[in-house]
Amino acid sequence: MQLAHPGLEEEFEALTQFLYMAPIGLVQLRPDGEILMINPLCAQLLIPLSPRGDLSNLFTALADLVPDLAHQVANFTARDGVVCDAMQLPVRGLAGSRDAPRMLSLTLLKLDDERLMAMLSDVTQQVQREQALRQNHAWIHTLATGLTDYTLMTLDAQGRVQSWNPSVKRVTGHGRASVVNQSCALFYPEGTMSPERLADRLADASRSGWSLDEGWRQHADGSRYWGSCLLAPLHAPDTQAAADQGFTLIIRDVSDQRESTEALRRSVMSDHLTGVANRRAFFDAAENEVQHWLRAPRSLSLVLVDADHFKRINDAHGHAAGDAVLRHLAAGLKAAFREVDVVARLGGEEFVVLLPGANLDAAEGLARRVCREIASRAVEVEGSLIRYTISAGVATMEPGIDDVDTLVKRADAAMYAAKHSGRNRVVRWDTSLRGAAVPRPA
Repeated sequence: MQLAHPGLEEEFEALTQFLYMAPIGLVQLRPDGEILMINPLCAQLLIPLSPRGDLSNLFTALADLVPDLAHQVANFTARDGVVCDAMQLPVRGLAGSRDAPRMLSLTLLKLDDERLMAMLSDVTQQVQREQALRQNHAWIHTLATGLTDYTLMTLDAQGRVQSWNPSVKRVTGHGRASVVNQSCALFYPEGTMSPERLADRLADASRSGWSLDEGWRQHADGSRYWGSCLLAPLHAPDTQAAADQGFTLIIRDVSDQRESTEALRRSVMSDHLTGVANRRAFFDAAENEVQHWLRAPRSLSLVLVDADHFKRINDAHGHAAGDAVLRHLAAGLKAAFREVDVVARLGGEEFVVLLPGANLDAAEGLARRVCREIASRAVEVEGSLIRYTISAGVATMEPGIDDVDTLVKRADAAMYAAKHSGRNRVVRWDTSLRGAAVPRPA
């Protein structure tokens, strides 16, 4: 590259040296994603993610992890500033590999109207440490907090409450008669703590020393509050007999912290456009459910959903209308599926629903219902009514599946079949679809 002014040549050389020596991945790019300069560390992180190792465009290289990055840049109207800050990107290993998922962090700065600077780094170990610290903090905070916002009780091996004290009444509103010998699921809203999920939590606590979760809890009168539940085993890790097993359950009312906790969760685990779970949240939940299935098989299904002819919608009505359709689809999925199910956007117009406790027939029935409902409704955008349909593929866990990727590929093959058999329909995976997942029509 020849620069006309000697001062510019020196500046360019200094910038190139800085990029090369920086301890994090750095890349300078144009607003359309074209890479102008990239340092070796960034190239090392991007090459495994890029189609055919192509490093000519950052948006293309990160398309599977941040499919709307170009959209975010286009919508950033300030002359300069931070487009995204420390966005965490989960990177999964190759299909069939045993490599643990990695976590990358992306920060994107707009320098001016012609240039952007991206910083990419591997933060896998840092995220793991932060998760452990959050658990430690929650435990210490529980012990250090005043006596008015938490209750403690003992459970048997099946999660049934064995003891009662006035703090149970104070926090949950339940009296002794409604609690003792009842499943601790009664402290959760209906449908959010199934017997299988409770068994998983008890098993996790036995294996790791505790299990902590935070979310909506339910008072005896049906009203909800934001609570934190900590399970800890009273028995030794190698105790096998159920009669010798027991747990401590601590429930804290942390309603005053809900807003900040939810804001953090949304920033990390939610899709910014639709509000449903993002790709990272889905794979975290799916990995957890699959591991539980491998230890104790039970119904677990997945539905993959794709909006039909979505490119036509964007071309005919504009990207704002396309965004409205995606938000409409996300809302329809949330309304149609159960509270315990995980509805997520994988990217673009593709969504996925994880259904713990649902067999193939139940998952297919729910998918068919939402398919009919979407087709029967129109989205109103600036006075225009837009009608669209979806295609869906359904798959379920069974012997021979040992990872999330295989389950997703089966649902993808079924969805591909739905597209090619006319769209606006649901297809379940069977052995005739083995190896059928190829690029599908829009």
